Amino acid sequence: MVVRIYKPAKTAMQSGRARTMEWVVEYEPESPREVEPLMGWTSSADMHSQVRLEFASKEDAIAYAERHGLAYRLIEPKDRKPVRKSYADNFKFGRIGSWTH
Repeated sequence: MVVRIYKPAKTAMQSGRARTMEWVVEYEPESPREVEPLMGWTSSADMHSQVRLEFASKEDAIAYAERHGLAYRLIEPKDRKPVRKSYADNFKFGRIGSWTH
């Protein structure tokens, strides 16, 4: 079994960075998901897909995988450039874009 070790990305729905500081260990899917013919629900016979473990550091997550004999794939996070923009910038004199209203 192979596990993924990664740091989750910030959600696009909120501006905060909650739940992005922890490292996550998830199992890679072993079997594809199937559509159940009667109700149309998506299901999987893979019980490991429900397991999600969170760790405070990358080293703790790697140590867990090695301690339990799991092969792992480490996905390093990409640093994002901070956006420095305020609401007042929309109305400043000498603005580059034209006013659209």
